[in-house]
Amino acid sequence: MKPLWMLMRGITAFNEWLGRAVLAYFVLIFFVLLFYEVIMRYGFGTPTVWTGELSQMLFGAYAMLAGAYIMTQRAHVNVDIFYARFPRRVRAAVDVLTSFLFFAFVLVLLVEGYSLAEDSVSRWETSRSAWDPPLWPVKTTIPIGAGLLLLQGIIKLLQDVLILLNLDQGHDLFAPEEKKAEDAL
Repeated sequence: MKPLWMLMRGITAFNEWLGRAVLAYFVLIFFVLLFYEVIMRYGFGTPTVWTGELSQMLFGAYAMLAGAYIMTQRAHVNVDIFYARFPRRVRAAVDVLTSFLFFAFVLVLLVEGYSLAEDSVSRWETSRSAWDPPLWPVKTTIPIGAGLLLLQGIIKLLQDVLILLNLDQGHDLFAPEEKKAEDAL
């Protein structure tokens, strides 16, 4: 059981590290790019061709790579009216029963994203705009992000099953700040 927890902890730690890096640095890059565009457009009357397109491409990569991190923080959209009031084992049971929806979505995203990325890389696809940057690096973040989200989803499912079987030994790999807040109540 210990090696399983170590693997789950390692994957979760990686997704948290990647998410923090992606969320922190990409947002800073967005800010700098868009600030530069505003200065160039309204300050000097010479808008750029590339800042809007680069921002869109980076935002796509940002959205794909942040998904697993968001799952580690339990921050995905959730209908909380009743769920938040359920005991921990009931929440785990609900999550196990509804996990097929998550896995269906992520598997389609992974398969279709891989196909899209493979096609893009094979053609060295570019945007065909005036700036014409390569699109394939951004499109490869789709299957990478989906794969990381799938791994984190498997970990979440395993943890929920262990909670249901009362074998979790108090370990909680997700949102430690939230767990501390729950324990304080």
